[in-house]
Amino acid sequence: MRLVAAALWLGFLMVAPGDSEDSCVYEPLSDEDTMICNRGLEVLYPELGNIGCMFIPDCNNYRQKITQWTKPIVKFSGALDDRKYILVMVDPDAPSRYNPTARFWRHWLVTDIQGTDLKRGKIKGQELSAYQPPSPPAHSGFHRYQFYIYRQEVKTINLLPKENRTRGSWEMDKFLYRFHLKEPEASTQFMMQNYQDSTTFQASREGGF
Repeated sequence: MRLVAAALWLGFLMVAPGDSEDSCVYEPLSDEDTMICNRGLEVLYPELGNIGCMFIPDCNNYRQKITQWTKPIVKFSGALDDRKYILVMVDPDAPSRYNPTARFWRHWLVTDIQGTDLKRGKIKGQELSAYQPPSPPAHSGFHRYQFYIYRQEVKTINLLPKENRTRGSWEMDKFLYRFHLKEPEASTQFMMQNYQDSTTFQASREGGF
């Protein structure tokens, strides 16, 4: 009986609320891609909820909507009240996972986030790179969008002039080394492809609607 109840509960979790006609499946990432997901980091978008360690569903036009939404709510329950943190969001698959010549693409970089705010999902601090929504190019396959939380160990964090000139080909490892940032306190990621490459979009074009 417990197994039946568990299966029903899992099925409920995998279907987006409010989708009465077609199932909207939240597909988890592969075991290889879930290794980055740990320690209570949540990334919440409108309508989708917490999308950590998931594919953006191919339904309800979510893969296009997310490219237009403003920044997500990011929560880390393990943040310490009296410490400051850094939030990093990058795409390691620019322009594609099989030819990542522009990795890491810097989508968001915020420093001086108070632990009390991070626990509540209030990302307030010094925004060194304003939020840029995920927008993988068409025909480039699935991209990983990775979020990292680091404990800030030095008072002032900044980008070099050459880092400010472009978001692509960011040498993230050198940035981390420069400010003594070692292992992240928490991390997660989600994956998506351009909405025009999705099976739903292709089917709608073939069907003429």
